[in-house]
Amino acid sequence: MAAELFPTKKLVPSASASSTSSSSSSSSSSTQQHQQQNLTNNNTITAAQRCCNWQGLFPTIRERNSVMFNNEMMADVHFVVGPPGGTQRVPGHKYVLAVGSSVFHAMFYGELAEDQEEIRIPDVEPPSFLAMLKYIYCDEIDLCADTVLATLYAAKKYIVPHLARACVNFLETSLSAKNACVLLSQSCLFEEPDLTQRCWEVIDAQAELALRAEGFCDIDSQTLESILRRETLNAKEMVVFEAALNWAEAECQRQELTPTIENRRLVLGKAIYLIRVPTMVLEDFADGAAQSGVLTLNETNDIFLWYTAANKPELLFCTKPRKGLSPQRCHRFQSCAYRSNQWRYRGRCDSIQFAVDKRVFIAGFGLYGSSCGSAEYSAKIELKRQGVSMAQRVIKYFSDGSSSTFPVSFDYPVQIEPDTFYTASAVLDGNELSYFGQEGMTEVQCGKVTFQFQCSSDSTNGTGVQGGQIPELIFYA
Repeated sequence: MAAELFPTKKLVPSASASSTSSSSSSSSSSTQQHQQQNLTNNNTITAAQRCCNWQGLFPTIRERNSVMFNNEMMADVHFVVGPPGGTQRVPGHKYVLAVGSSVFHAMFYGELAEDQEEIRIPDVEPPSFLAMLKYIYCDEIDLCADTVLATLYAAKKYIVPHLARACVNFLETSLSAKNACVLLSQSCLFEEPDLTQRCWEVIDAQAELALRAEGFCDIDSQTLESILRRETLNAKEMVVFEAALNWAEAECQRQELTPTIENRRLVLGKAIYLIRVPTMVLEDFADGAAQSGVLTLNETNDIFLWYTAANKPELLFCTKPRKGLSPQRCHRFQSCAYRSNQWRYRGRCDSIQFAVDKRVFIAGFGLYGSSCGSAEYSAKIELKRQGVSMAQRVIKYFSDGSSSTFPVSFDYPVQIEPDTFYTASAVLDGNELSYFGQEGMTEVQCGKVTFQFQCSSDSTNGTGVQGGQIPELIFYA
């Protein structure tokens, strides 16, 4: 798994692991250093240490057990882990392993148990196998981006459910548009429906980012077809078409085929008809898909006729546009007003902080417009987290002089994590007098999502919780 797919981080242990960690923290610093040295140095205990009662150095059974992790002392079984050419010999202790895994229990003490001194495991990577053993021996969960999927595979294979759950939690917290398609493929393989659902939420809301991500080309053909069938993708069909061609080029390389136009069409197979080519903007079709060479001459002619002719030909391609996701709007004011001497802008910033209790995707804001006739505004909108900009865009919008809100959108929806405050900002340039919100609410329930609002120090134009600009947050959930 490529390192760039996930941010490298250490998972917070579960409650049981945390309690054991607390007990170990009461040990002396010399004991902790000794234990750490054991873990990093293959847990080799010298004859001198054995003579001086090393067991007395560790006050808990967990700490004494951890000394045995990856340690030859008293080992009664060995594993040769990894594919040919990349194996590692790992010592084990049958009793400890059987206590931690029902598969190991059956392997060593079941009715069909065989008295093997060496067991070959070619389908598990050594780092992931060691991560599983570390959990079994030490009650420690230590995951990283490079190995978490392989560790999940090992935990599933040897039925270590708490470690498997920790792997899934790690993947869910690391999930983004960059890796959502790859994780979708893996979540189906591992039969993890919650992770699958989370992947679909990201792919639907941030479809164009997900389809353009490098990892999209690594998915299997079955996952490709499930994505191309997706009714709720928020993406232009031309982006879907280009993503499918990129995947086909990568698939040609996997099958050791020259990535010619003909071979790309060959590896796509019937999946090509899951792309809703007739729903493209005519310009996109004419300049892109029609000249790609992937479509046959008859298909290209028939689709042109579909756009222009009264008697439309029958097509193998779906002609119904995708529904996409319906945006929701969180309105934070109970009323709006205008006065002859406000609301004015003059390049100042209107800003508000918000937090949610569930993960959502902010697509943009709803803004007020002119209170004295129609006018055009230029708006610089921005979304920040802890002072760091996550998205910004300069966009124009037209106000018709009514008290309605007018939507302005970012280039792509932005993923918002729960229980963290974000800052929404807008700097407007246009007619100085506009509507403004009144009777603002600190908490708004919008569908299944609860929004909380608080004033922002970035606001220099008077916007706050009780009144001002940025009346709406437009989001997908």
